[in-house]
Amino acid sequence: MQQAGSPPAAMLFPRIDFGQGAVAAISGGSDSTALLVLLKNHFDRFLPSARLIAVTVDHALRSASATEAQTVAGLCEKLGIVHRTVAWEGAKPSSGIAAAAREARYRLLADVARDEGLDIVVTGHTADDQAETVIMRQARDEGPGLAGMAPATLYEGDVWILRPLLAERRSTLRALLTARGLGWIDDPTNLDPAFERPRVRATLAGNGNRLEDILATTRRVAHEREELSYRAAVLIDRHASQSTRGLIRLAPEFGAEADRQAALQALRVLLAVAGGTSFLPDKDRVAGLLRMSSSGTGRATLSRTVIDVRRAGIFLYREARGLPVPSMPSDGAVWDGRYRITFDDGVEGCVIAPFGREGGLEGTASAREKAPASLFRAAHAVEPAVWRDGIRLGSPGEPGRLPGAQVVPVVAPFARFLSGFDLEVARAVSGLVGAPSLPAPPLKVPAGPQASANA
Repeated sequence: MQQAGSPPAAMLFPRIDFGQGAVAAISGGSDSTALLVLLKNHFDRFLPSARLIAVTVDHALRSASATEAQTVAGLCEKLGIVHRTVAWEGAKPSSGIAAAAREARYRLLADVARDEGLDIVVTGHTADDQAETVIMRQARDEGPGLAGMAPATLYEGDVWILRPLLAERRSTLRALLTARGLGWIDDPTNLDPAFERPRVRATLAGNGNRLEDILATTRRVAHEREELSYRAAVLIDRHASQSTRGLIRLAPEFGAEADRQAALQALRVLLAVAGGTSFLPDKDRVAGLLRMSSSGTGRATLSRTVIDVRRAGIFLYREARGLPVPSMPSDGAVWDGRYRITFDDGVEGCVIAPFGREGGLEGTASAREKAPASLFRAAHAVEPAVWRDGIRLGSPGEPGRLPGAQVVPVVAPFARFLSGFDLEVARAVSGLVGAPSLPAPPLKVPAGPQASANA
């Protein structure tokens, strides 16, 4: 960052396509206040027609939070920035409050962006935040998490969360604010040792060498994670197909792929998607399944997914245990972590339940030639169907049967937060199962694995 008084926004934001504008998250702390000032300068100079909307999330966890939000509103009025305060309402959990507050914050920020017709939320996470995050993930032995926070993360498939200050130190941002005569709010919880992050922050205080070492490791791991995502996507594109909805087939050659690390990652992602689980399965257990697939025969279950290895290929489908109980249709709800189902008024008195074992075989003739009929039936049996009075009316989306009911596949491990580090493999598996296409990240970078959405 340049010295205070110069236009650092011209260096920080030229790679971001802000489109119609952005929502800027501001708590009143030094990082988010500096971000807002820099964004304001950038929009005024380069994007005069774009909208900048500052949003403060009042978590209602401290008595002073409402007053602090009013202080932020006053600052925004002084700077000529539209400001909104949104509150985290309802009961708060007795444990895991930091994680719950983070979830609520992103949800509320994204809601404002959607209401305003925008698809970008910008946050003020700094290099200090990045180092703290990595240390906390190290303590939990989160290998891929050592890549830290991605510069771009897709939230619920339609709102990009951007973090343009990840290379900037908090001390530099505070110096900028001080030079401009602007103050900030110090949240007392940032010093409370009852919380993990303040404890980690204290260990880093005054130890610039350790922080730089951590950030160097983070950059290396981030690059490796992006590369792995690209290589896994290549294998999915090369070997995977969908014989019928809910039945994924990997060509027999997949088990013999030389890039074992990429094959392992691809299989982990496919298992989670087929089973509708939010988290990728354990590496060691999937490595065992990969060895089994190399042998050309075997059957096992992991992450609610059956993996059935036959001469015709390696087949993945949702196991029959633990399926959702019959329930009333809820428009737009996600069923079993695998499908989002929408309805019109034609399903009154109906319930959604698994299709069951009896029924015809779907899929093209060429697909059926590559998969045993028993697997078609097993996969079809765990698909959602509409029932009324114990009679199955059909599956949502079946031509001519339920024209007012539609089913859209969901890629469970990336449905809520899709780190830009994993964008390539997410694109590959979304295309495989017919999930909605992923929007392009608003970062202006060359295409290819060496310069992904997070370069």
